Amino acid sequence: MDVGQLAYYGLLPGPSFAFSLDFRSYVSAMRPSQILTVLEQEFLSTQSGHHTPVMLWGPPGVGKSQMVAQIAARHAAQVIDVRLSQMEPSDLRGIPFRVGDLVEWAVPAMLPDAARHGSEGILFLDEVTSAPPAVSAAAYQLILDRRLGAYEVPAGWAIFAAGNRQGDRGVVYTMPAPLANRFSHFEVETHLDDWVAWAYRNQIDERIIAFLRFRPELLFDFDPAHNPVAFASPRSWEFAHRALQKFEGHADLLQGALQACVGPAAGVEVHAFVNSLDQMPDLDAILRGEEVAAPQEIDLQYAVAAALVGRAIRAADSAEGPVTLGHILGYAQRFPQREMGVMMVSDLHRAVGQAIFEVPQFADWAQAISDVILYEH
Repeated sequence: MDVGQLAYYGLLPGPSFAFSLDFRSYVSAMRPSQILTVLEQEFLSTQSGHHTPVMLWGPPGVGKSQMVAQIAARHAAQVIDVRLSQMEPSDLRGIPFRVGDLVEWAVPAMLPDAARHGSEGILFLDEVTSAPPAVSAAAYQLILDRRLGAYEVPAGWAIFAAGNRQGDRGVVYTMPAPLANRFSHFEVETHLDDWVAWAYRNQIDERIIAFLRFRPELLFDFDPAHNPVAFASPRSWEFAHRALQKFEGHADLLQGALQACVGPAAGVEVHAFVNSLDQMPDLDAILRGEEVAAPQEIDLQYAVAAALVGRAIRAADSAEGPVTLGHILGYAQRFPQREMGVMMVSDLHRAVGQAIFEVPQFADWAQAISDVILYEH
């Protein structure tokens, strides 16, 4: 069996299709890793003249604006974030002034200018669906023709937009058909593997990662019918990570702080989960290659798996990195459910990349669980 096939356990699914209530059509629904690829290609396509403005749909907290920021950071490009919901039509069109017998328009300074902002960048029209119809109409020419009167968007600038759906209980207007027809449309789906990969890259507390592996349905738990104030979302789990760092030493405040981030029920659950982790096995002993039994409790297994991936990431660039990775792969065979080891090694691969193939213990682990992979696929 090819080891590459084993490492890619859980390949990206093809795009599905979701019904959008906003303009009564079908929009392509994709997981974040796929949306990032779409945005990357659209950003690069400005140079070839093939760029199409992109509209990202999705409920609050799923990371729409953060994905746009990631593309900009990858290319060291500037993002001009224009909140259409906070504007009047004249804010986009500019202010008229008289020149002789004619009237000209002063171009708003916020719009991209190659001399001031650089030859490449992203014009991000956020909260598009919260903008009044008059403001949306003012944006038509800017989005499709890349110009407003005499002003023209620089050639190297991509145009991305984002907004909530009508069913999300935000301040949302139905998107007019002329505006909708100026975009390609994608709906952002939450996906745990993509969030976990992002969380490891951004040093999110491994206890939060482990909890969401244990309770994946809580990655996004938003019921607009109940109009919650605090609810679980990719964004609010980052807030929960911050709460752990700030309030872990305040036992009387920690549960309330977590509930304030992710909602009453999820806050109670993650607080109980964190408190149960004092029964974790000795991680340092595992990393030294000692014989350490895997816990029988499923929540502790998730916690151990997340913690070991975090340790592997921190050791990746050190001289001890390959040894550490090898001991973790050896431990992966000790989980009572082999699927748990598959999950952990999949997260390891997403985190450390090809280095996992160079460790001798990978072949041993792959052989030991080959029947699981073959059964699943």
